[in-house]
This record gives sequence, structure tokens and C-alpha cells, in this order.
Amino acid sequence: MEAPGSASLHDSSCLNLWTEENNSIISRWRAVIASRNDSMLKPTLRQCHRALSQLLRKIQGLPAAVPSLSLELTVLYNTLVFQINVADGFTDEDSREIEHALFRVLDARGLVRGEMSIEELWQKILLNTNMQQLAPVVHRLAGLQGALWLAANQLEKLKFLFEALSGTERHTAPSSCEPDRDILMLLSTWNVPHDETNSLLLAQTSQDLKAILYTAAAFLQGLQLMEEGDSRAAAGILQEAVAGLCSRRVLAEIYTSIGCCCQRMGKPQMALQYWKQALQVDFQCLSALYQSLVLFRHLEKTDAELEALSLLHKALEGSSQGASSTSHLLVGVELLVQVPSLTSVLAVPNGSEVKYLLARRCLQTGRIEEAVEHYLDLMAVLQEEGWQPQEFLHGLPRVPEVFLEATSALLQREQHQDALTVSEKIVSRIIDLIPNRLTILLRSDDRGEEEQPEQSPGVKSSPPQLTSSPALSHEKKESLNWILWASTAYLHQGQALAHLSKHKDAVTQFSRCINLLFKVQFIRTGTASDEMAQEGLYRQEQVLQALKSLALLGRGCQFLQLGKDKDALRDLQLSLQANPGHSEAIQNLLEVLWRLGRKQEAAMYWQKFQSASVPAAAQQERRALPLYLLSQSKKSFPLDEALTGKIQDYISAITEDVPWP
Repeated sequence: MEAPGSASLHDSSCLNLWTEENNSIISRWRAVIASRNDSMLKPTLRQCHRALSQLLRKIQGLPAAVPSLSLELTVLYNTLVFQINVADGFTDEDSREIEHALFRVLDARGLVRGEMSIEELWQKILLNTNMQQLAPVVHRLAGLQGALWLAANQLEKLKFLFEALSGTERHTAPSSCEPDRDILMLLSTWNVPHDETNSLLLAQTSQDLKAILYTAAAFLQGLQLMEEGDSRAAAGILQEAVAGLCSRRVLAEIYTSIGCCCQRMGKPQMALQYWKQALQVDFQCLSALYQSLVLFRHLEKTDAELEALSLLHKALEGSSQGASSTSHLLVGVELLVQVPSLTSVLAVPNGSEVKYLLARRCLQTGRIEEAVEHYLDLMAVLQEEGWQPQEFLHGLPRVPEVFLEATSALLQREQHQDALTVSEKIVSRIIDLIPNRLTILLRSDDRGEEEQPEQSPGVKSSPPQLTSSPALSHEKKESLNWILWASTAYLHQGQALAHLSKHKDAVTQFSRCINLLFKVQFIRTGTASDEMAQEGLYRQEQVLQALKSLALLGRGCQFLQLGKDKDALRDLQLSLQANPGHSEAIQNLLEVLWRLGRKQEAAMYWQKFQSASVPAAAQQERRALPLYLLSQSKKSFPLDEALTGKIQDYISAITEDVPWP
């Protein structure tokens, strides 16, 4: 039964004018797509959306009537398709407009409307036998409703809707929000009625919308299975998404996801093949390139990893995201699949992060010249941004650590003056932040919560705080970092000056490093230590101990150059106490003992170190060192053959008279 007088409100001439207006708008959009003029896409998109919205308001400004329902629902469908694209996703407004249109359908048919949910509203319309004439337009609108629910992960509602569309009657509305694995089957069997008589043009065909829904549902289901840890099942579902309708960008993302599944299943070569396919489909799929370089690192294929890092950096510098996607489907898979699990798969570091990774990996693998160039580029960027030592930068270590690694690279490249300059930048930013004393208690029920450090003159001190205060813990940690960074900078300055043969200046810088390190005191309380709770502080203690050994070694070597053998002997012995087995310290200690005529001590040290092997604990401590100290601790110095020959002759001579202990 029709609403009284409804036919007189919508005569054929008015319907014809509205039809022509709809078709004119859609034709304009199709013409821009056909012209492949990308610069006109967005302006035309917004113009068409505004024009369709105005047309819809004119139609809905009159009471609902059966003759105009097909036109009204089609114009609404076209409007929503443009609206979803303009908004870059679905909004609550889309849902309200669909609900309003469905109520107008009930009004036009003279059906009773009351308080009902959107699911009940759809059920009432789809099960009404008088709606067969509207089936094509109702199915199209239902497809958009399904897309909205799919994007919102309301899978039970989606299943309910498509069961109703397929004629599988359910007598109650859904009450659960649990995902259901039958959705793909329902979408694949959804039979969209063909509208043979309709002369209205569409912004997106029903068949395209169906294909998009299926692809998006398969993609989402695959990502969910990945998140659940079922990589094998996820890869199978994602293969179905590959065969669906989507843009090149989305297809590359699906290939990238399958590659991640293969990697998790222990199939690295297959993973690389899928990431290669992703890049072939869309050269701007930088996540595939990033995943590849991470795998290359795991496989210890350093050349391939560095090549991928270099390509990624160049791509990030010149990329324009989205430019490679050639699909002009207004409601695409991109708008339906916006979930955190995909974001994590597609995550890519920014340009500065990649530049740092390049620099660090070159330094780690001995490509010093390349490392220096990358570090200099990165430091230039950080200098422009006006870094502060307290800052935490996303994706990068603390800025002083970047500068210290750069200094280490400069020293290895023998750019000693540049190393001095960079080290001075670190010291100048940090020195006023360092406390006069820092005492750290290592105990089982605390992670180093101790008395507040005394501040250097000129630095405002905080009021006293309880030892359990989280803020104090952070302050202690920062004070420890500042001492570590500043003392390492002094160490690097001493090493640079030593290579420039400025021995007195080098002694001064090594002494500054040692004096800073003596500001820190680790005290063990004797209580049982919780290994997990103390791990961070224990690692810091190891680093400071190694730093102290290197500074004492450096100063001892400079004393040797200055002819101060007794001072050199003291520092070299202390260096070996802090780091037993360091070959350079051993070499110099033997030399100074021999020069001082303490041949028996030299012989004892030589025999001791000849028979000793580097303990596993020492190797583990070396691995705990930061990169800017690791290159110093790894140096191997062969003992002087002439000196060791003299020591051996001395041992042979005395063992003829006295048994060697």
C-alpha cells in the first residue's frame, strides 16, 4: 500500500530531471578518470560529492513516495560512495543516512515504523515481499552497510545482514560480536540482483562493491589469524585476497603480509620472494623492502642488508606515498582495512632512523668510510634541530650516543681533529648536568633507588625525595647516562690527542675521564640480588668499568711517551685490574717493567698471561659494551717479539738455578 497522495508529489518530468542530474554528475567523474588527469581527481571528487548531496536534499525534501524510491536510494548510494572517499573512511553520518533512507522506504510503503535497531530495520525491509522491485537498489545500499560494519569489525552484524540478503532467515537479531569464519562464504554466494531497466548511472557498480567486500574480508581475516599466531592459516586466507579486486598498493600490502607469514613459519626464501613480488607490484611498498633488510640481517647477509638500507633511504627521501596506486574505485579495500595489525606489518622507519641504521651497520661491519659519511649527514640534521641531551627522539638512541658513535668512526678513520670537535659538542651540552657524587645501591628489592645526587655548582637542585620515588629513579638513571657520555667524550678526546702526539693534553683528557668515573660508586648491600631487577644497573657498571680500564690504559701509554715510567706502571696495573687480558695493556706493562729493571715481575706477568684464556664472563661483558666503546675493547695488539724474546731468555736463565714457582 502506498502513502496517500504520494504519486502526485513525484511526476515523471521531475524524476527525469533528477535522473539526468545524477547521470550528469557521474559522467563528469567518469570523464576525469578516463582523462587520467590525476591533478583533477580530488577537486572533481569534492565537486561531485557536493552536487550529489544537493540533489539528495532536493529529493528528500519531499515526502517519501514509491515512484521515486529507486532514484532516491541510488542517489543516496552514489552520494555515500563519494562521501566515504572524501572522508577517507566511514563515519557515523553514513550510518545515520542509511537508517534515515530505510525509514523513508517504510513510510512510502505505508508500513508501520517504530523503535527498532538498524538490524531489525534491514530484516523488515528484506523480508517484505513487496520490495522485489527495489531489490537491486536495496542490495547496493546493503553492500555499503556491510562495508561500514566490516570496517568497524562488527562481523556478527555483517553475517546477519548477508544471511538476510541470501534469504537465510534468522528469527532474532545478533547479540554476539564474536567474529565468524562463514563471512567469506556468504560474500562469495551473495547474488546481487541485476537491474536491467534502470537508466541511472552508478559511482561504483554492485559487482565491484561485492568484490571489494570479499577482498577486504579475506585480508582482515588473514591479518587476524596472523595476530593469533596461526601463520599457515593466515597465508592461505591471504592468498584468496590476492585473487580479489584491489589497487596495486593493497595487493603489495597483501604480498607483504604473506611474506611475514612465511618468515614466521621458518621459510625465509619464500618470504623474500613475496616481498620481491610486493615491490614489483608497487615500488613504493617500502614495508616489503624494510622487512627484507631485517631478514637479511638475521641471515647475516650484510651486503644485501646494506643495499636494502640504502635503497630504503633513497626511497624515503624521494617518496610520495600513494602515488603508485592506480585504482579509482571510490570505496576500496584501503578504506575497509585500517587495523593496528596491518599498521605493524607495514611499519617503516623514518629517514633519520634509516640513516642511523646505515651508519651503525657500516660501523659494526668495518665499513668505516661509509659510516663516517652517514654519521656526518645525520649529525647535521640533529644540529639543525637544536638537540638537547635530555631529549628522546623517536626511533633513535639518545643523541649523545649517536655523536659518540660518530666520534668512534672518526677516530677509526683517523680524522682526529673532527673527533675532537664532535666530542667537545657532547661535553659542552652535558658537563653542567653532572652531579658531584652518585652512589648506587645494588640490592634485591630495589632498582638502584638511593640518596639524591649532589648537583654541580650553578645547577639548581631538586628538593629531597623519598628513595622509592619513581622520579628519583629516573634522575639517577639520567645522571648515570650523563657521566657515561661525558667521560666517553673525554676518552675519545684523549685518544685523538694521543694520535696527534699531544701527549700532555691527552693525559689531561684521560684524567678528566677517570675523575668523572670516580664520581660513581656502586655499593652492594650483601642481600640476595634479583637478577632481573638488577640487570640494567649491572650492565651499566660493566660499561663504566670497561671505560675506566681504557682511560687508565690511555693515560698510562701517554706517561710512557713522556718518560714517566712509574706513573705509567701504576695506570697500566690498574687498567689490567679493571679489564684482565687486554693485550695492549699487557704489552705496555711488560715494556715499562722491563725498562724499570723489574725483570722478574715482567716474567711473572708474561707467564701468567700466556697461560690465561679470556673467561666467558669477560667475553659476555665485552658484548654488553655500547658500540662506541666496542671497537676500542676489541683491538688486539700482538706482543713485541723482541721484548718477549728477552723475557724468555731471562726465564730460561733463572730456571737453571731456581725452580720456577
